[in-house]
Parts: sequence; C-alpha cells; structure tokens
Amino acid sequence: MEFHQLLEKIVQDGGTHAKWLNTLSFMENAGARKISKCEHPVSVTLIQLKHAAEEHRHAYYLKKQILKIDPELCKTYEANELLAPVATRQYLHSLDVKACRYLQTVFNLNKEELKYAAYLFVTYAIEVRADELYPVYQDILTKESSKIMVKSIILEEEGHLEEMINQLNEFSPDWNQHAENILTIEKELHDQWINAIAEEVSQLDYA
Repeated sequence: MEFHQLLEKIVQDGGTHAKWLNTLSFMENAGARKISKCEHPVSVTLIQLKHAAEEHRHAYYLKKQILKIDPELCKTYEANELLAPVATRQYLHSLDVKACRYLQTVFNLNKEELKYAAYLFVTYAIEVRADELYPVYQDILTKESSKIMVKSIILEEEGHLEEMINQLNEFSPDWNQHAENILTIEKELHDQWINAIAEEVSQLDYA
C-alpha cells in the first residue's frame, strides 16, 4: 500500500485517525526529548533550544488535534493508543543507535562530540522525512475538508531543515556524503515503520 493510500484510509476512521495523530505526537515528543538529551550541559546553542521547544510544541499541537475527533481518545502514549506501537518506538531509537555507530566509525569522536554529531545527522534525517510526510498528510486533510490541519508544522519543519544544513556545513565540509548514508539507514527503518502501520490498518474492518 502506497503511503498516500495508507493515509487516505487512516483519515476515513475517527479512531484510527486519532491514533495516527497520537503516533505522530509521540514521534515529535521522542524527537524533542532526544534533542534535549544531546544538549551539552553548558555550551548548548540557541538553535538546539529552539528545536527542542518546537518539537515539543508539535507534539502538543498534534495531541490537541485529537480533541477535534473525540476528546476521550488517545489521552496517553500507551501502546493501545498508538499505531504499530512496537515499530513506532523502535524507529527513532534504532535510527539513533545505527547513526551513532556509523558516525563513530567515520569521525573519531568523544562522548560529547558524538552526542552533538548524532543530534545533527539524526535530526537532519528526521527533518527530510517530515518535509515529505506532512505535506502529503495535509493534502489529504484538505481534500477531505478535515478540521485537522498540520500547515503550521510544515512551515517550521522547513525552517528546521535549513538550520540543520547550516549547522552541518559548520560541522564537516563533506557532511553530505555521510548524511546520504544516514538517510539510507533512515529509509529502511521508515519503510519498516510504515509497513507495520499498513499491516495494522489493513486488518481494521471499515465495513
């Protein structure tokens, strides 16, 4: 099932749509927490603080959108309130672990440096993905005349991507080739995540 078709199916059912929003909210929250964890105790940058704040706000915003479907749905991030909870939890964690492993082999880094490099490359990969995912989702919401909107997130994610590229340029002149390798890792994990969601959604009875 294509991603576009999958989302079209998801938004047809209120309960499933609420879980999808909650899953995105969980991912944004996990991303924000990872950014905060990568902060240097003293030399944290303004951009890093901005990103963590904005990702947290996205998590909050997506959670709030669920109220437009049903205020009783998806109040927590419990497994039964997420789509494909195992794959959802694994996706970011695996990306982090595999990216760290890769970065450690190509750049010889100490613990603090590795944290910062992981922040740069993992966040970059996630922003590239967000730049693909949210516009497709918004198109479907618009087509369905849904009360739910993610336009504000799209604008901020575009800004993040630009900021990540600026920081990567400062980090390493040949960041691009390494970023490509991280994107390859991300694509495999993302495909696993989407396939797990598609499998779960295909089992739902929409009759």
